Amino acid sequence: MMKHIFREGSNQTKPTLLLLHGTGGTEQDLLPLAEQIDNEANVLSVRGNVSENGMPRFFKRLAEGVFDEEDLITRTKELNEFLDDAAAEYGFDRNNIMAVGYSNGANIAGSLLFHFQDALKGAALHHPMVPRKGLELPNLSGKNVFIGAGTNDPICPSQESEDLKTLLENAGAQVTLHWENMGHQLSMGEVKAAAAWYQGL
Repeated sequence: MMKHIFREGSNQTKPTLLLLHGTGGTEQDLLPLAEQIDNEANVLSVRGNVSENGMPRFFKRLAEGVFDEEDLITRTKELNEFLDDAAAEYGFDRNNIMAVGYSNGANIAGSLLFHFQDALKGAALHHPMVPRKGLELPNLSGKNVFIGAGTNDPICPSQESEDLKTLLENAGAQVTLHWENMGHQLSMGEVKAAAAWYQGL
């Protein structure tokens, strides 16, 4: 089992919000985001199982922006299986999970979409990169994805956000790409844009 927090929501017709932190974060980090997005939904906030110099992450990397692909594949599978187990344990709808991820968390959420057709109903990805190049994606028709990007993001170049949008759209997903005139940090404007996107679904 991955270290996590589960909070039951007041409305079980809503998606379960899967919160995935950035490098060095914990399962506490994105709880305020869940409040902004949907305060009636279940919340499942997970801590990454990998430690990089004591900083929790969801998968290993070889350098900044260079993923350890083998570990990414293993950890994506592990997270997908954890979602199966958590749905059984807490009694939420396994087919109605909406990921909300930032940075490293957004990358593992993107990887779930890239590898498993039924892992997520949709995702709000804050500052994600393309998880794997040259992969044939599953059919993502009916899935909604929000990408929050910074025009001056040193870790995640603009082209990366555009490429991810194209790959997801080519697989059938509905993608909204939102730009902030910012770097890699998660701004309030971006959080509000993600909440508005979610509420409009």
